[in-house]
Amino acid sequence: MTLEHLVRRPEIDSARPPMALLLHGLGADEQDLFGLAPLLDPRLVVVSARGPREAQPMGYSWFDIDWMDTPPRVDFQQLVESRDAILRFAGEAALAHGADPSRIWLIGFSQGASMAAAAVLARPDLFRGLVAHSGRIARRAVPALPPPGLSGFPLLWQHGRADPVVPVAFGHEARDVLGALGLRVDYREYPIGHEISEESLRDMVTWLSARVSESPGG
Repeated sequence: MTLEHLVRRPEIDSARPPMALLLHGLGADEQDLFGLAPLLDPRLVVVSARGPREAQPMGYSWFDIDWMDTPPRVDFQQLVESRDAILRFAGEAALAHGADPSRIWLIGFSQGASMAAAAVLARPDLFRGLVAHSGRIARRAVPALPPPGLSGFPLLWQHGRADPVVPVAFGHEARDVLGALGLRVDYREYPIGHEISEESLRDMVTWLSARVSESPGG
């Protein structure tokens, strides 16, 4: 398959369960967000993917960042390659693990949130919703003409007001840009840094379960 990954089977049996695809941040791996799996909706197949590039000094990434530039420069070609790998992998994982390919949600943290947003902006038809936590959008990935399916697309964007890694201003930018593209943005801030808190996790779990309930199988 395109990406290394971990899987949690659904706790509630169904012929074609929905799926959540988790995308980690810079320097982490597929284990990082997999700890959330027991807390997510029991109807879901939960797949936690590993970024395709080794990061320094540890872990993996979806794209390199040149920290010598001001502001730090993203390797956009690598972002595009990873985005396309995610788009391929979503279908592969649904097929391999018996999930419904028409009911896939993305959950991304930090760099993984940026990747999840880029994937949705390119192919909203492949996904049912997006949770982005502590990330930013790559402005070069924002389409000049929104593809069909972006209007009304459900998005929960979560950000810490004291985030020292991805400042909250990037959350405001994502809220405004994605809202202008027609996505249905639920934007929430928390009194935290670059992390997932009990409150933001609770909101994530509740929001995702509600979307799954709204989205019956085909």
